[in-house]
Amino acid sequence: MIRPSSEQLDAAQLQAALAQCASEPIRLPGSIQPHGVLLTLSEPGSSEDGLLIGQISSNCQALFGLSPAELWQQPLATLTGIAAAEHVRQALLLPQLDEANPLLLEIGGQRFNGSLSRHDSVVILELEPWLEATQDNTVILLRALRRMQAAATLEALYAVSVAEIRQLTGFDRVLIYRFESQGHGRVISEALGGQLPGYLGQCFPASDIPPQARELYRLNWIRVIPDARYVPVPILPTLRPDGQPLDLGFSMLRSVSPVHCQYLDNMGVRASMSLSLLEQDRLWGLITCAHPQPLLVSHPVRSMCVAIAQLLSVQISALQTRDQQTDRDEKSLLINELTAAMRLAKHDVLDGLANHPQQLLNLTGASGVAVLVEDRLQLIGQCPTAEQVRALYLWVRERCQEKGELLQTEHLQSLHAGSAVYSDAASGLLAFVLPKPVDNAVIWFGGQLRSSMQWSGNPDEHFVAGTDPDQRLQPRKSFEVWEQQVYGRSRPWSAADSFAALQLRRAAIEDDLARQVRREHEAVRVRDELVAVVSHDLRNPMTIIIMQCGMMQRLVSRDESNHSGRMSAALGTMEDATSRMNVLIADLLDKSKLDAGQYPLDCKPLDVVALLEQACALLVTLTSHKGIELNCSSAEGLSIHADPQRLFQVLSNLLGNAIKFTPVGGRIDVSAWQLDDKVMISVRDNGGGILPAQLPHIFERYWSVREGNPNGSGLGLYICRSIVHAHGGEMWVESEPGVGSVFTFSLPAAE
Repeated sequence: MIRPSSEQLDAAQLQAALAQCASEPIRLPGSIQPHGVLLTLSEPGSSEDGLLIGQISSNCQALFGLSPAELWQQPLATLTGIAAAEHVRQALLLPQLDEANPLLLEIGGQRFNGSLSRHDSVVILELEPWLEATQDNTVILLRALRRMQAAATLEALYAVSVAEIRQLTGFDRVLIYRFESQGHGRVISEALGGQLPGYLGQCFPASDIPPQARELYRLNWIRVIPDARYVPVPILPTLRPDGQPLDLGFSMLRSVSPVHCQYLDNMGVRASMSLSLLEQDRLWGLITCAHPQPLLVSHPVRSMCVAIAQLLSVQISALQTRDQQTDRDEKSLLINELTAAMRLAKHDVLDGLANHPQQLLNLTGASGVAVLVEDRLQLIGQCPTAEQVRALYLWVRERCQEKGELLQTEHLQSLHAGSAVYSDAASGLLAFVLPKPVDNAVIWFGGQLRSSMQWSGNPDEHFVAGTDPDQRLQPRKSFEVWEQQVYGRSRPWSAADSFAALQLRRAAIEDDLARQVRREHEAVRVRDELVAVVSHDLRNPMTIIIMQCGMMQRLVSRDESNHSGRMSAALGTMEDATSRMNVLIADLLDKSKLDAGQYPLDCKPLDVVALLEQACALLVTLTSHKGIELNCSSAEGLSIHADPQRLFQVLSNLLGNAIKFTPVGGRIDVSAWQLDDKVMISVRDNGGGILPAQLPHIFERYWSVREGNPNGSGLGLYICRSIVHAHGGEMWVESEPGVGSVFTFSLPAAE
C-alpha cells in the first residue's frame, strides 16, 4: 500500500503496518458473510462413506435448526434430505462443475441456490436462499449483449456495459475501473442513480487493491458484499479434517477484509459487487457496483453480469487490437518511405533517415528526434543539446544491449536521473541502436506533458494509523477530489509507436546486411578477377620454364661429370616444382569459379564403362611402377549426362590419391553401379586410411596444408566434390586406419 504521511506514522511503524497489510491472508478468513451457508464435503463415494460434512458455517442453526455439532461428519442428506443430496452427488460427477451451477435445491421446504467448487481436494457447497425475479432479466441481458456487440468504439462499449449492469442489478453506481501501467486505477466510465457521488476521470491509488486481492480478482470473475456492515460467521471446526485452514479463495460467501469493509463504509457504500475484466490472463480492470443500502443480487442475475463482464473483456481486446492495427496501417506508409530513404543512402543506412525529418517525427508522434551515425549527429525538432544527446547515447546504448531491441519510457528521469535538467525537451524516450561496432542510434524524445491528475483523496494519505496497539492501518475517510500536478512525464508511447520503431530498426538491419553482402560479393568478384589475371599471366612463364628445363636436361645428360649430375638433379627439382605450380594455378582458377558459382559445364551423354576404362588406361603406368593391382568393373549399360573433361578430372584426382597412398603391391578397385535414379562410382584402396579426427575435414579447402602435408595444394578433394555438386550429385568417404579408404560419388543417371 502507499504510505501514510510522515506525521501520522514513523518509518518503523509504517513499514510494519504495510507489511502486515500486504501479508493479510484474505483467502483464509475462517468465516463467511451471513447471507448463505457454507459446507465442506468429502468426495462422493458409496452412500455410506460419501458426502460427509467436514466443516459448516455456524449460521446453519438459525437457517436449518441443526447445530454444527449435530451435522459434523454426518452425511449431507442429514441436512438436505435424500433428494437434494443425490442432486449434489450427480453434479459432482460432471467433468466441469460450472456446468451444474447453480443447483436449485429444496431443503426443509425452502428453495436454495447451491454452488459447488473443488479446491485442494476439498468440495465446497455454498447455499444461498433463492430469490424470485422481479423482472424478466433475460430480456435485459439479450439487449445488453446486442448493444455491446454493436458498439463501434471503446467509449461506447464502456457506456453500454455500465448502463446495462446498473439496469440489471439495481445498484446506484456502476463504474469501470482500469488499471494503469503505474499500478493505480482510473475510472473511465460510470452510470449513476443519483444517491452516490461519481468518480469519472479520477484515480485511485494502487494500495486500494493490494496484490493478494488483485490475484483473487484475476482468478474469480465476481465478488459480492450484500452488506458491508455484516458480522462474520465462523466456520466450524476452524480447520479442515486434515488439519489445514480452509482456502476460500474461490468461495462466493468468503468473508472479506475488515479494512475493506471500513473503506466501503467511509465511502458511504453498504453493498458492493465487483466483476473482473481480463486481457488474456492479465487483470485489466474491474466493473465495480455500489449501493448506499444493503442489496443482495440473485444468483441468476449475478451469472448474467458475469456473462457481460466476459463479453466486455473479449470486446475490449478486440477493439484495442482493431485500433492498434489501424494505427499500424497508418504508420506502415511512413515506414515504407523511410525504408526507401535508407536504401538510397550512400554511406550509412541511418543517413537516409536524417533527410526525411518530418516523416521521422510523425512515425512516433515525437516532439524531437536525434540520428547518430559515428561522429555525425543530427537533431530534429525539440531535443536536448548535442552534448547532452551524446552523453545520453552512452546510457541508451548500454540499456539497449541489456534490454534488446527497443528502449522506451514515458518517465526518463526515473531511469536516468541526469536527464532531469532537460526534461522539458525529453521527459519520454523511445530509442534503438543497430548491432554495429560503430556508434549509431535513433532516439525519439517526448516533451514534458504539463498536466494534472485528479485523485479520489490525497494519494500520499491513503491510510491513517489505527488506535490498536498493533498499529493496523485504517482506510482514509476523505474521498474528496485532490488534484496533483504531473511533471517529468511525456505522452505514453502507444503500442503502434513501439511497433513502428521496431519495424524501422528491422528494416535498417536488413538493409545494412544487404549492403554488407553486396560489398562482400564485390570483394569476391575483384578477388576472382585478380586470381584469373595473375593465373593467366603466370601460366606462360611457367610453361617456358618447364620447356627450358627439358632442353637443359638434354644438354646436361651428354656430360657425364659429377658436376653435370648435380645440375641434372637441380633441373629435375625445378621441373617438378614448376609442374606443381601449374597444377596449383589450375586449382586456384577452378576454386575461384566454383566459389563464384560460375563453373562452366559442357554436359553430354557419357557411357560410364568407356569413361572408367579411359581413366584406368591413362593411370595404369603409375600403378605398374608400384606393383599395384588396378581393377575396374561396372554394370552394363550405365549412362550419365555430364561434362567428360570435368568428370575425368574427378576420377584422375581420386585415382591419383589412391595410387599415392596405396603401398607397393597393394590394390585399387574402381566400381560403378546404379542405385534408383543415381549412378554410383567408387574408388577403393587398401592404403593406410584416414584418421577419424581428420575424416570430417577431408573435403575442406587447404586442409592438407593445415595438417602439414607438403604434397598438393589442399584443393583437390574440395574441387572434386564441388564438381560433383555442380552436376547434382554427392561425394563422401569411408575410411579405416590400416585398412584403406573408399571415396564414392553419385551422379544422376541419364534419362
